[in-house]
Amino acid sequence: MDAQHVDMFLFSNSKYLEESQMYHIRERLLTLDESHWRMLQYMPFHDPVIILIISLITGPLAVDRFMLGDIGLGVAKLITCGGLGIWVLVDWIMIMNITRRKNTEKLMMAIY
Repeated sequence: MDAQHVDMFLFSNSKYLEESQMYHIRERLLTLDESHWRMLQYMPFHDPVIILIISLITGPLAVDRFMLGDIGLGVAKLITCGGLGIWVLVDWIMIMNITRRKNTEKLMMAIY
């Protein structure tokens, strides 16, 4: 893909992806052909802020974990009522980074 498309994609999706992986993502995207551009334009990412809000509202119900695809952790969080509240507090601190990591993993699987 050309550099303009890559930069536009990274600029518009930077809040969804891990900042530490941006260089590797950019380098890989530059090696792809134009046929991948349409696929990348419509790739759905979870918004970290929305996941945080869902986590704040639903807390021990583990909706945030289920949305991110962590079914096993979601069931464990649901059964333990959020680890008696401790797990809920930890998720409130870490869920945005977890969401960015999951989005980055999804993108990396699509482009490799």
